[in-house]
Amino acid sequence: MSTTASTVPASGGMTREHRKVILASSLGTVFEWYDFYLYGSLAAVIAAHFFSSLAPGPAFVMALLTFAAGFAVRPFGALVFGRLGDLIGRKYTFLVTIVIMGLSTFLVGVLPTYETIGMAAPIILVLLRCLQGLALGGEYGGAATYVAEHAPQGKRGLYTSFIQTTATVGLFMSLLVILGCRLALGNEAFSEWGWRVPFLISFVLLAISVWIRMQLNESPLFQKMKEEGKRSKAPLSESFANWSNGKIVLLALLGATAGQAVVWYAGQFYALFFLTQTLKVDPVTANLFIAAALAIATGGFIFFGWLSDKIGRKPIIMAGCLLAALTYFPIFKGLTYFANPALAEATRNSPAVVVADPKDCSFQFVPSELKSHVKFNSSCDIVKNLLNARSVSYVNEEAPPGTLASVRIGETVIQSVDIRNLSPEDAKAAQDKLAADLAAAVDAAGYPKAADNSQMNKPMVLLLLTILVIYVTMVYGPIAAWLVELFPTRIRYTSMSLPYHIGNGWFGGFLPTTAFALVLWTGNIYSGLWYPIVVALMTFVIGSLFLPETKDVDITHG
Repeated sequence: MSTTASTVPASGGMTREHRKVILASSLGTVFEWYDFYLYGSLAAVIAAHFFSSLAPGPAFVMALLTFAAGFAVRPFGALVFGRLGDLIGRKYTFLVTIVIMGLSTFLVGVLPTYETIGMAAPIILVLLRCLQGLALGGEYGGAATYVAEHAPQGKRGLYTSFIQTTATVGLFMSLLVILGCRLALGNEAFSEWGWRVPFLISFVLLAISVWIRMQLNESPLFQKMKEEGKRSKAPLSESFANWSNGKIVLLALLGATAGQAVVWYAGQFYALFFLTQTLKVDPVTANLFIAAALAIATGGFIFFGWLSDKIGRKPIIMAGCLLAALTYFPIFKGLTYFANPALAEATRNSPAVVVADPKDCSFQFVPSELKSHVKFNSSCDIVKNLLNARSVSYVNEEAPPGTLASVRIGETVIQSVDIRNLSPEDAKAAQDKLAADLAAAVDAAGYPKAADNSQMNKPMVLLLLTILVIYVTMVYGPIAAWLVELFPTRIRYTSMSLPYHIGNGWFGGFLPTTAFALVLWTGNIYSGLWYPIVVALMTFVIGSLFLPETKDVDITHG
Protein backbone atom coordinates (compact mmCIF):
# COMPACT_ATOMS: atom_id res chain seq x y z
CA MET A 1 0.00 0.00 0.00
CA SER A 2 1.28 3.44 -0.85
CA THR A 3 2.04 5.70 2.05
CA THR A 4 0.65 8.91 0.64
CA ALA A 5 -2.71 10.46 1.28
CA SER A 6 -3.67 9.81 -2.29
CA THR A 7 -4.28 6.19 -1.31
CA VAL A 8 -7.39 7.30 0.53
CA PRO A 9 -9.95 7.48 -2.30
CA ALA A 10 -12.89 9.81 -2.26
CA SER A 11 -15.27 6.96 -3.06
CA GLY A 12 -15.43 3.47 -4.49
CA GLY A 13 -15.86 -0.10 -3.28
CA MET A 14 -13.94 -1.84 -0.55
CA THR A 15 -10.57 -2.95 -1.93
CA ARG A 16 -8.45 -5.92 -0.91
CA GLU A 17 -6.19 -3.59 1.07
CA HIS A 18 -9.18 -2.11 2.88
CA ARG A 19 -10.40 -5.57 3.86
CA LYS A 20 -6.91 -6.42 5.08
CA VAL A 21 -6.77 -3.29 7.23
CA ILE A 22 -10.22 -3.92 8.72
CA LEU A 23 -9.55 -7.62 9.35
CA ALA A 24 -6.16 -7.03 10.98
CA SER A 25 -7.44 -4.21 13.18
CA SER A 26 -10.67 -5.95 14.15
CA LEU A 27 -9.11 -9.35 14.74
CA GLY A 28 -6.47 -7.90 17.02
CA THR A 29 -9.10 -5.97 18.96
CA VAL A 30 -11.24 -9.13 19.30
CA PHE A 31 -8.25 -10.91 20.82
CA GLU A 32 -7.63 -8.02 23.21
CA TRP A 33 -11.25 -8.14 24.41
CA TYR A 34 -10.96 -11.92 24.72
CA ASP A 35 -7.96 -11.45 27.01
CA PHE A 36 -9.66 -8.68 28.98
CA TYR A 37 -12.87 -10.61 29.68
CA LEU A 38 -11.19 -13.92 30.57
CA TYR A 39 -10.39 -12.60 34.00
CA GLY A 40 -13.95 -11.47 34.70
CA SER A 41 -15.40 -14.78 33.54
CA LEU A 42 -13.03 -16.71 35.81
CA ALA A 43 -13.07 -14.37 38.82
CA ALA A 44 -14.46 -17.01 41.20
CA VAL A 45 -11.78 -19.56 40.26
CA ILE A 46 -9.02 -16.96 40.44
CA ALA A 47 -10.20 -15.89 43.90
CA ALA A 48 -9.69 -19.43 45.21
CA HIS A 49 -6.09 -19.56 43.94
CA PHE A 50 -4.77 -16.03 44.47
CA PHE A 51 -6.72 -14.77 47.49
CA SER A 52 -6.91 -18.03 49.41
CA SER A 53 -5.65 -16.37 52.59
CA LEU A 54 -9.05 -14.66 52.87
CA ALA A 55 -12.45 -16.11 53.58
CA PRO A 56 -14.37 -17.03 50.40
CA GLY A 57 -16.54 -13.90 50.45
CA PRO A 58 -13.77 -11.30 50.78
CA ALA A 59 -11.60 -13.33 48.39
CA PHE A 60 -14.22 -13.12 45.68
CA VAL A 61 -14.68 -9.40 46.27
CA MET A 62 -10.91 -8.88 46.01
CA ALA A 63 -10.94 -10.77 42.72
CA LEU A 64 -13.73 -8.52 41.43
CA LEU A 65 -11.85 -5.42 42.57
CA THR A 66 -8.82 -6.66 40.67
CA PHE A 67 -11.04 -7.05 37.61
CA ALA A 68 -12.31 -3.49 38.13
CA ALA A 69 -8.72 -2.24 38.20
CA GLY A 70 -8.56 -3.00 34.49
CA PHE A 71 -11.45 -0.59 33.90
CA ALA A 72 -9.99 2.04 36.20
CA VAL A 73 -6.65 2.31 34.41
CA ARG A 74 -8.02 2.34 30.85
CA PRO A 75 -7.99 6.18 30.61
CA PHE A 76 -4.34 6.21 31.66
CA GLY A 77 -3.57 3.73 28.90
CA ALA A 78 -5.36 6.10 26.53
CA LEU A 79 -3.02 8.92 27.60
CA VAL A 80 0.18 6.88 27.37
CA PHE A 81 -0.47 5.11 24.09
CA GLY A 82 -2.47 7.92 22.55
CA ARG A 83 0.59 10.13 22.92
CA LEU A 84 2.84 7.47 21.42
CA GLY A 85 0.39 6.94 18.55
CA ASP A 86 0.53 10.62 17.65
CA LEU A 87 4.32 10.73 18.03
CA ILE A 88 5.59 7.53 16.41
CA GLY A 89 2.60 6.22 14.45
CA ARG A 90 -0.61 4.21 14.67
CA LYS A 91 0.71 0.87 13.44
CA TYR A 92 3.59 0.44 15.87
CA THR A 93 1.68 1.76 18.87
CA PHE A 94 -1.22 -0.62 18.58
CA LEU A 95 1.27 -3.37 17.80
CA VAL A 96 2.82 -2.62 21.20
CA THR A 97 -0.57 -2.65 22.94
CA ILE A 98 -1.48 -6.09 21.67
CA VAL A 99 1.91 -7.49 22.73
CA ILE A 100 1.44 -6.09 26.24
CA MET A 101 -2.08 -7.46 26.46
CA GLY A 102 -1.16 -10.89 25.12
CA LEU A 103 1.91 -11.32 27.32
CA SER A 104 0.08 -10.09 30.43
CA THR A 105 -2.70 -12.58 29.85
CA PHE A 106 -0.26 -15.41 29.15
CA LEU A 107 1.63 -14.62 32.37
CA VAL A 108 -1.60 -14.92 34.38
CA GLY A 109 -1.79 -18.47 33.00
CA VAL A 110 1.66 -19.38 34.37
CA LEU A 111 1.60 -17.25 37.54
CA PRO A 112 2.23 -19.28 40.74
CA THR A 113 -0.64 -19.17 43.22
CA TYR A 114 -0.77 -17.83 46.78
CA GLU A 115 0.02 -21.26 48.18
CA THR A 116 3.29 -21.24 46.23
CA ILE A 117 4.68 -17.71 46.55
CA GLY A 118 2.43 -16.08 49.15
CA MET A 119 1.46 -12.41 48.91
CA ALA A 120 3.57 -11.93 45.80
CA ALA A 121 0.93 -13.84 43.82
CA PRO A 122 -2.02 -11.41 44.26
CA ILE A 123 0.31 -8.40 43.95
CA ILE A 124 1.68 -9.62 40.61
CA LEU A 125 -1.86 -10.49 39.51
CA VAL A 126 -3.05 -6.93 40.18
CA LEU A 127 -0.06 -5.55 38.25
CA LEU A 128 -0.80 -7.80 35.27
CA ARG A 129 -4.45 -6.77 35.37
CA CYS A 130 -3.41 -3.11 35.33
CA LEU A 131 -1.16 -3.79 32.34
CA GLN A 132 -4.16 -5.34 30.56
CA GLY A 133 -6.23 -2.23 31.24
CA LEU A 134 -3.43 0.05 30.05
CA ALA A 135 -3.06 -1.95 26.86
CA LEU A 136 -6.79 -1.90 26.15
CA GLY A 137 -6.76 1.84 26.77
CA GLY A 138 -4.33 2.22 23.89
CA GLU A 139 -5.75 -0.45 21.58
CA TYR A 140 -9.18 0.87 20.70
CA GLY A 141 -8.09 4.37 19.77
CA GLY A 142 -5.31 2.99 17.60
CA ALA A 143 -7.50 0.49 15.78
CA ALA A 144 -10.32 2.98 15.19
CA THR A 145 -7.95 5.72 14.04
CA TYR A 146 -6.01 3.38 11.78
CA VAL A 147 -9.12 2.05 10.03
CA ALA A 148 -10.69 5.50 9.71
CA GLU A 149 -7.55 6.96 8.18
CA HIS A 150 -7.58 4.23 5.52
CA ALA A 151 -11.30 4.56 4.77
CA PRO A 152 -12.60 6.37 1.68
CA GLN A 153 -14.39 9.65 2.21
CA GLY A 154 -18.04 8.88 2.88
CA LYS A 155 -17.43 5.35 4.18
CA ARG A 156 -15.71 5.85 7.52
CA GLY A 157 -18.87 4.93 9.43
CA LEU A 158 -19.13 1.61 7.62
CA TYR A 159 -15.43 0.75 7.87
CA THR A 160 -15.05 1.60 11.57
CA SER A 161 -18.29 -0.19 12.48
CA PHE A 162 -16.46 -3.50 12.14
CA ILE A 163 -14.24 -2.44 15.05
CA GLN A 164 -17.40 -1.86 17.08
CA THR A 165 -18.42 -5.53 16.92
CA THR A 166 -15.20 -6.71 18.54
CA ALA A 167 -16.08 -6.28 22.23
CA THR A 168 -19.11 -8.55 21.90
CA VAL A 169 -17.23 -11.09 19.79
CA GLY A 170 -14.31 -11.12 22.22
CA LEU A 171 -16.60 -11.66 25.19
CA PHE A 172 -18.31 -14.62 23.58
CA MET A 173 -15.01 -16.06 22.39
CA SER A 174 -13.81 -16.07 26.00
CA LEU A 175 -17.02 -17.74 27.18
CA LEU A 176 -16.81 -20.32 24.40
CA VAL A 177 -13.21 -21.26 25.21
CA ILE A 178 -13.99 -21.52 28.93
CA LEU A 179 -17.04 -23.70 28.25
CA GLY A 180 -15.00 -25.93 25.93
CA CYS A 181 -12.26 -26.37 28.54
CA ARG A 182 -14.80 -27.18 31.26
CA LEU A 183 -16.47 -29.81 29.13
CA ALA A 184 -13.18 -31.34 27.98
CA LEU A 185 -11.46 -31.42 31.38
CA GLY A 186 -14.35 -31.69 33.82
CA ASN A 187 -15.17 -29.16 36.53
CA GLU A 188 -12.76 -30.55 39.11
CA ALA A 189 -9.71 -30.54 36.84
CA PHE A 190 -10.70 -27.18 35.38
CA SER A 191 -10.97 -25.60 38.82
CA GLU A 192 -7.65 -27.10 39.90
CA TRP A 193 -5.45 -26.32 36.90
CA GLY A 194 -7.49 -26.24 33.68
CA TRP A 195 -8.49 -22.58 34.24
CA ARG A 196 -4.97 -21.70 33.06
CA VAL A 197 -5.60 -23.09 29.56
CA PRO A 198 -7.73 -20.17 28.26
CA PHE A 199 -5.03 -17.76 29.41
CA LEU A 200 -2.28 -19.82 27.76
CA ILE A 201 -4.24 -19.95 24.50
CA SER A 202 -3.85 -16.17 24.34
CA PHE A 203 -0.21 -16.69 23.33
CA VAL A 204 -1.35 -18.35 20.10
CA LEU A 205 -3.82 -15.52 19.49
CA LEU A 206 -1.02 -13.03 20.22
CA ALA A 207 1.26 -14.64 17.64
CA ILE A 208 -1.49 -14.56 15.00
CA SER A 209 -2.32 -10.91 15.74
CA VAL A 210 1.29 -9.75 15.67
CA TRP A 211 1.95 -11.59 12.40
CA ILE A 212 -1.11 -10.03 10.75
CA ARG A 213 -0.37 -6.53 11.97
CA MET A 214 3.27 -6.75 10.91
CA GLN A 215 2.02 -7.03 7.33
CA LEU A 216 0.33 -3.64 7.52
CA ASN A 217 1.69 -0.28 6.43
CA GLU A 218 1.45 2.87 8.47
CA SER A 219 -1.69 4.99 8.18
CA PRO A 220 -1.37 7.04 4.98
CA LEU A 221 -2.50 10.23 6.71
CA PHE A 222 0.03 9.86 9.52
CA GLN A 223 2.79 8.97 7.07
CA LYS A 224 2.02 12.05 4.96
CA MET A 225 2.02 14.24 8.05
CA LYS A 226 5.33 12.73 9.15
CA GLU A 227 6.94 13.36 5.77
CA GLU A 228 5.76 16.96 5.83
CA GLY A 229 7.13 17.46 9.36
CA LYS A 230 3.72 18.32 10.80
CA ARG A 231 3.59 15.79 13.62
CA SER A 232 2.68 17.07 17.05
CA LYS A 233 5.65 17.45 19.39
CA ALA A 234 3.44 17.50 22.50
CA PRO A 235 0.16 15.62 21.86
CA LEU A 236 -0.96 15.73 25.50
CA SER A 237 -0.65 19.50 25.89
CA GLU A 238 -2.13 20.15 22.44
CA SER A 239 -5.05 17.84 23.22
CA PHE A 240 -5.89 18.89 26.76
CA ALA A 241 -4.06 22.12 27.68
CA ASN A 242 -5.34 23.87 24.57
CA TRP A 243 -8.91 24.90 25.39
CA SER A 244 -10.09 24.90 21.77
CA ASN A 245 -9.34 21.15 21.58
CA GLY A 246 -9.78 20.38 25.28
CA LYS A 247 -13.34 21.69 25.05
CA ILE A 248 -14.09 19.18 22.27
CA VAL A 249 -12.56 16.39 24.39
CA LEU A 250 -14.86 17.30 27.29
CA LEU A 251 -17.89 17.58 25.02
CA ALA A 252 -17.03 14.25 23.38
CA LEU A 253 -17.03 12.64 26.84
CA LEU A 254 -20.25 14.18 28.17
CA GLY A 255 -22.07 14.55 24.84
CA ALA A 256 -21.12 11.25 23.18
CA THR A 257 -19.20 8.48 24.98
CA ALA A 258 -20.80 8.71 28.46
CA GLY A 259 -24.29 8.07 27.08
CA GLN A 260 -23.01 5.53 24.58
CA ALA A 261 -21.30 3.65 27.40
CA VAL A 262 -24.28 3.40 29.75
CA VAL A 263 -26.55 2.27 26.91
CA TRP A 264 -23.94 -0.34 25.92
CA TYR A 265 -23.53 -1.75 29.43
CA ALA A 266 -27.22 -1.51 30.33
CA GLY A 267 -28.31 -3.29 27.18
CA GLN A 268 -26.02 -6.28 27.66
CA PHE A 269 -24.46 -6.63 31.11
CA TYR A 270 -27.12 -5.02 33.29
CA ALA A 271 -29.89 -6.76 31.35
CA LEU A 272 -28.22 -10.09 32.12
CA PHE A 273 -27.77 -9.13 35.78
CA PHE A 274 -31.42 -8.06 36.00
CA LEU A 275 -32.61 -11.39 34.59
CA THR A 276 -30.51 -13.57 36.87
CA GLN A 277 -30.31 -11.61 40.12
CA THR A 278 -33.60 -9.74 40.20
CA LEU A 279 -35.99 -11.87 38.17
CA LYS A 280 -34.37 -15.15 39.29
CA VAL A 281 -34.13 -16.56 35.77
CA ASP A 282 -31.71 -19.48 35.79
CA PRO A 283 -28.25 -18.45 34.45
CA VAL A 284 -28.23 -20.87 31.50
CA THR A 285 -31.58 -19.60 30.22
CA ALA A 286 -30.57 -15.97 30.77
CA ASN A 287 -27.29 -16.41 28.93
CA LEU A 288 -29.05 -18.10 26.04
CA PHE A 289 -31.49 -15.19 25.83
CA ILE A 290 -28.67 -12.62 25.76
CA ALA A 291 -26.69 -14.67 23.24
CA ALA A 292 -29.72 -14.97 20.96
CA ALA A 293 -30.45 -11.24 21.19
CA LEU A 294 -26.83 -10.46 20.31
CA ALA A 295 -26.91 -12.87 17.39
CA ILE A 296 -30.05 -11.20 16.04
CA ALA A 297 -28.99 -7.60 16.58
CA THR A 298 -25.20 -7.57 16.14
CA GLY A 299 -25.59 -6.76 12.47
CA GLY A 300 -26.95 -3.44 13.67
CA PHE A 301 -23.38 -2.27 14.37
CA ILE A 302 -22.63 -2.51 10.66
CA PHE A 303 -26.03 -1.18 9.57
CA PHE A 304 -25.91 1.93 11.74
CA GLY A 305 -22.27 2.53 10.84
CA TRP A 306 -23.30 2.44 7.17
CA LEU A 307 -26.38 4.58 7.82
CA SER A 308 -24.29 7.19 9.63
CA ASP A 309 -22.39 7.74 6.36
CA LYS A 310 -25.72 8.67 4.79
CA ILE A 311 -27.54 10.72 7.43
CA GLY A 312 -24.84 11.50 9.99
CA ARG A 313 -23.34 10.09 13.19
CA LYS A 314 -24.99 12.54 15.55
CA PRO A 315 -28.71 11.87 14.86
CA ILE A 316 -28.29 8.09 15.20
CA ILE A 317 -26.33 8.22 18.47
CA MET A 318 -28.59 10.90 19.95
CA ALA A 319 -31.68 8.91 18.91
CA GLY A 320 -30.26 5.79 20.57
CA CYS A 321 -29.63 7.66 23.84
CA LEU A 322 -33.08 9.27 23.81
CA LEU A 323 -34.93 6.05 22.96
CA ALA A 324 -33.09 4.20 25.72
CA ALA A 325 -33.87 6.90 28.28
CA LEU A 326 -37.55 7.02 27.34
CA THR A 327 -38.15 3.27 27.15
CA TYR A 328 -35.91 1.61 29.75
CA PHE A 329 -38.60 1.58 32.44
CA PRO A 330 -41.31 0.01 30.26
CA ILE A 331 -38.84 -2.45 28.71
CA PHE A 332 -37.47 -3.67 32.05
CA LYS A 333 -40.97 -3.82 33.53
CA GLY A 334 -41.92 -5.80 30.45
CA LEU A 335 -39.04 -8.19 31.12
CA THR A 336 -40.45 -8.74 34.61
CA TYR A 337 -43.95 -9.33 33.23
CA PHE A 338 -42.86 -11.79 30.53
CA ALA A 339 -39.87 -13.51 32.21
CA ASN A 340 -41.35 -13.85 35.70
CA PRO A 341 -45.11 -13.13 35.50
CA ALA A 342 -45.69 -14.42 39.03
CA LEU A 343 -43.31 -11.77 40.42
CA ALA A 344 -45.02 -9.03 38.39
CA GLU A 345 -48.45 -10.12 39.63
CA ALA A 346 -47.37 -10.35 43.26
CA THR A 347 -45.75 -6.92 43.12
CA ARG A 348 -48.94 -5.45 41.66
CA ASN A 349 -51.43 -7.20 43.96
CA SER A 350 -49.45 -7.37 47.21
CA PRO A 351 -46.96 -4.50 47.34
CA ALA A 352 -44.49 -4.47 50.21
CA VAL A 353 -44.10 -1.46 52.52
CA VAL A 354 -41.33 -1.18 55.10
CA VAL A 355 -42.40 0.99 58.04
CA ALA A 356 -39.33 2.10 59.99
CA ASP A 357 -37.46 4.93 61.64
CA PRO A 358 -35.07 6.15 58.89
CA LYS A 359 -32.26 6.41 61.44
CA ASP A 360 -32.64 2.69 62.04
CA CYS A 361 -31.94 1.85 58.37
CA SER A 362 -28.46 1.43 56.90
CA PHE A 363 -27.37 1.61 53.30
CA GLN A 364 -26.74 -2.10 52.75
CA PHE A 365 -24.45 -1.75 49.77
CA VAL A 366 -22.37 -4.83 50.42
CA PRO A 367 -21.82 -7.56 47.79
CA SER A 368 -23.79 -10.70 48.55
CA GLU A 369 -20.55 -12.63 49.03
CA LEU A 370 -19.80 -10.44 52.08
CA LYS A 371 -23.23 -10.53 53.72
CA SER A 372 -22.08 -13.23 56.14
CA HIS A 373 -19.14 -11.07 57.23
CA VAL A 374 -20.79 -7.65 57.55
CA LYS A 375 -23.68 -7.48 60.02
CA PHE A 376 -26.75 -5.25 59.76
CA ASN A 377 -28.50 -5.90 63.05
CA SER A 378 -31.15 -3.19 63.35
CA SER A 379 -34.80 -4.15 62.95
CA CYS A 380 -35.00 -2.17 59.68
CA ASP A 381 -31.83 -3.67 58.23
CA ILE A 382 -32.84 -7.24 59.03
CA VAL A 383 -36.22 -7.04 57.32
CA LYS A 384 -34.87 -5.18 54.28
CA ASN A 385 -32.10 -7.74 53.88
CA LEU A 386 -34.67 -10.55 53.83
CA LEU A 387 -36.81 -8.72 51.24
CA ASN A 388 -33.79 -8.03 49.02
CA ALA A 389 -32.87 -11.71 49.08
CA ARG A 390 -36.27 -12.58 47.59
CA SER A 391 -36.25 -9.69 45.04
CA VAL A 392 -39.32 -8.20 46.73
CA SER A 393 -39.60 -4.58 45.68
CA TYR A 394 -40.74 -2.32 48.50
CA VAL A 395 -41.42 1.29 49.38
CA ASN A 396 -40.38 3.02 52.60
CA GLU A 397 -42.78 4.58 55.08
CA GLU A 398 -41.37 6.74 57.86
CA ALA A 399 -42.17 5.74 61.44
CA PRO A 400 -41.64 7.72 64.67
CA PRO A 401 -38.15 7.55 66.24
CA GLY A 402 -37.52 4.36 68.18
CA THR A 403 -40.27 2.40 66.42
CA LEU A 404 -39.51 -1.25 65.77
CA ALA A 405 -39.55 -1.79 62.00
CA SER A 406 -42.31 -3.78 60.36
CA VAL A 407 -43.20 -4.84 56.84
CA ARG A 408 -46.66 -4.83 55.31
CA ILE A 409 -47.21 -7.26 52.43
CA GLY A 410 -50.73 -6.86 51.11
CA GLU A 411 -52.87 -7.10 54.22
CA THR A 412 -50.28 -8.99 56.28
CA VAL A 413 -48.12 -7.08 58.77
CA ILE A 414 -44.98 -8.66 60.21
CA GLN A 415 -43.02 -7.12 63.05
CA SER A 416 -39.25 -7.18 62.71
CA VAL A 417 -36.80 -7.89 65.52
CA ASP A 418 -33.92 -5.98 67.07
CA ILE A 419 -31.16 -8.40 68.01
CA ARG A 420 -28.45 -5.95 69.03
CA ASN A 421 -28.87 -6.64 72.75
CA LEU A 422 -29.59 -10.37 72.48
CA SER A 423 -27.25 -13.27 73.05
CA PRO A 424 -25.99 -14.99 69.86
CA GLU A 425 -28.32 -17.93 70.47
CA ASP A 426 -31.40 -15.76 71.08
CA ALA A 427 -30.51 -13.51 68.15
CA LYS A 428 -30.29 -16.47 65.80
CA ALA A 429 -33.58 -17.87 67.01
CA ALA A 430 -35.33 -14.50 66.59
CA GLN A 431 -33.92 -14.02 63.09
CA ASP A 432 -34.83 -17.55 62.06
CA LYS A 433 -38.44 -17.04 63.23
CA LEU A 434 -38.69 -13.69 61.43
CA ALA A 435 -37.24 -15.20 58.25
CA ALA A 436 -39.73 -18.05 58.40
CA ASP A 437 -42.69 -15.70 59.03
CA LEU A 438 -41.61 -13.35 56.27
CA ALA A 439 -41.01 -16.22 53.83
CA ALA A 440 -44.49 -17.56 54.55
CA ALA A 441 -46.03 -14.14 53.94
CA VAL A 442 -44.03 -13.62 50.75
CA ASP A 443 -45.02 -17.08 49.51
CA ALA A 444 -48.67 -16.49 50.38
CA ALA A 445 -48.59 -13.22 48.44
CA GLY A 446 -47.38 -15.13 45.40
CA TYR A 447 -43.76 -13.94 45.24
CA PRO A 448 -41.84 -16.77 43.51
CA LYS A 449 -38.47 -18.09 44.61
CA ALA A 450 -37.38 -18.43 40.98
CA ALA A 451 -38.74 -17.74 37.53
CA ASP A 452 -40.81 -20.59 36.10
CA ASN A 453 -39.61 -21.39 32.58
CA SER A 454 -42.95 -22.93 31.70
CA GLN A 455 -44.75 -19.65 32.46
CA MET A 456 -42.22 -17.51 30.64
CA ASN A 457 -43.18 -15.76 27.41
CA LYS A 458 -39.89 -16.49 25.68
CA PRO A 459 -40.58 -14.73 22.35
CA MET A 460 -41.45 -11.49 24.14
CA VAL A 461 -38.41 -11.71 26.45
CA LEU A 462 -36.20 -12.21 23.40
CA LEU A 463 -37.89 -9.31 21.59
CA LEU A 464 -37.32 -6.91 24.49
CA LEU A 465 -33.68 -7.97 24.88
CA THR A 466 -33.16 -7.57 21.13
CA ILE A 467 -34.54 -4.02 21.32
CA LEU A 468 -32.03 -3.26 24.09
CA VAL A 469 -29.19 -4.57 21.92
CA ILE A 470 -30.45 -2.55 18.94
CA TYR A 471 -30.08 0.56 21.11
CA VAL A 472 -26.51 -0.61 21.80
CA THR A 473 -25.78 -0.88 18.09
CA MET A 474 -27.28 2.57 17.43
CA VAL A 475 -25.01 4.36 19.90
CA TYR A 476 -21.92 2.22 19.39
CA GLY A 477 -21.89 1.54 15.66
CA PRO A 478 -21.12 5.14 14.55
CA ILE A 479 -19.17 6.34 17.62
CA ALA A 480 -15.68 5.51 16.33
CA ALA A 481 -16.15 7.47 13.13
CA TRP A 482 -17.60 10.42 15.06
CA LEU A 483 -14.69 10.54 17.51
CA VAL A 484 -12.10 10.24 14.74
CA GLU A 485 -13.67 13.10 12.79
CA LEU A 486 -13.87 15.43 15.79
CA PHE A 487 -10.09 15.77 16.08
CA PRO A 488 -7.19 16.72 13.77
CA THR A 489 -4.77 14.07 12.52
CA ARG A 490 -1.79 15.36 14.51
CA ILE A 491 -3.46 14.69 17.89
CA ARG A 492 -6.31 12.37 16.89
CA TYR A 493 -5.10 9.20 18.66
CA THR A 494 -4.60 11.02 21.97
CA SER A 495 -7.71 13.19 21.82
CA MET A 496 -10.23 10.49 20.96
CA SER A 497 -8.85 7.79 23.25
CA LEU A 498 -9.29 9.61 26.55
CA PRO A 499 -13.01 10.48 26.31
CA TYR A 500 -13.74 7.02 24.93
CA HIS A 501 -12.07 5.20 27.81
CA ILE A 502 -13.32 7.49 30.57
CA GLY A 503 -16.81 7.07 29.15
CA ASN A 504 -16.63 3.30 28.72
CA GLY A 505 -14.20 2.46 31.52
CA TRP A 506 -15.76 4.62 34.23
CA PHE A 507 -19.30 5.67 33.26
CA GLY A 508 -20.04 2.30 31.66
CA GLY A 509 -17.76 -0.14 33.48
CA PHE A 510 -19.13 0.76 36.90
CA LEU A 511 -22.78 0.85 35.79
CA PRO A 512 -23.78 -2.54 37.29
CA THR A 513 -22.28 -1.57 40.65
CA THR A 514 -23.93 1.86 40.66
CA ALA A 515 -27.29 0.49 39.55
CA PHE A 516 -27.18 -2.24 42.19
CA ALA A 517 -26.41 0.39 44.85
CA LEU A 518 -29.46 2.43 43.82
CA VAL A 519 -31.70 -0.64 44.09
CA LEU A 520 -30.45 -1.34 47.61
CA TRP A 521 -30.82 2.30 48.57
CA THR A 522 -34.44 2.63 47.49
CA GLY A 523 -35.81 -0.91 47.68
CA ASN A 524 -37.25 -0.60 44.16
CA ILE A 525 -35.95 -3.19 41.68
CA TYR A 526 -36.14 -0.62 38.85
CA SER A 527 -34.30 2.22 40.60
CA GLY A 528 -30.98 1.17 39.12
CA LEU A 529 -32.27 2.30 35.72
CA TRP A 530 -32.11 5.94 36.80
CA TYR A 531 -28.33 5.93 36.40
CA PRO A 532 -28.22 5.03 32.67
CA ILE A 533 -31.32 7.14 32.00
CA VAL A 534 -29.87 10.30 33.55
CA VAL A 535 -26.49 9.85 31.85
CA ALA A 536 -28.11 9.08 28.48
CA LEU A 537 -30.31 12.18 28.76
CA MET A 538 -27.29 14.28 29.68
CA THR A 539 -25.50 13.03 26.58
CA PHE A 540 -28.56 13.67 24.42
CA VAL A 541 -28.82 17.30 25.56
CA ILE A 542 -25.10 18.13 25.45
CA GLY A 543 -24.42 16.23 22.24
CA SER A 544 -27.45 17.70 20.46
CA LEU A 545 -26.64 21.27 21.45
CA PHE A 546 -22.86 21.46 21.37
CA LEU A 547 -21.29 18.73 19.23
CA PRO A 548 -21.12 19.12 15.44
CA GLU A 549 -22.08 16.64 12.76
CA THR A 550 -18.89 15.32 11.15
CA LYS A 551 -19.78 12.84 8.41
CA ASP A 552 -18.64 15.22 5.65
CA VAL A 553 -15.45 16.31 7.41
CA ASP A 554 -12.28 15.84 5.36
CA ILE A 555 -9.88 14.22 7.82
CA THR A 556 -6.94 14.36 5.38
CA HIS A 557 -6.12 17.83 6.70
CA GLY A 558 -4.99 18.86 10.14
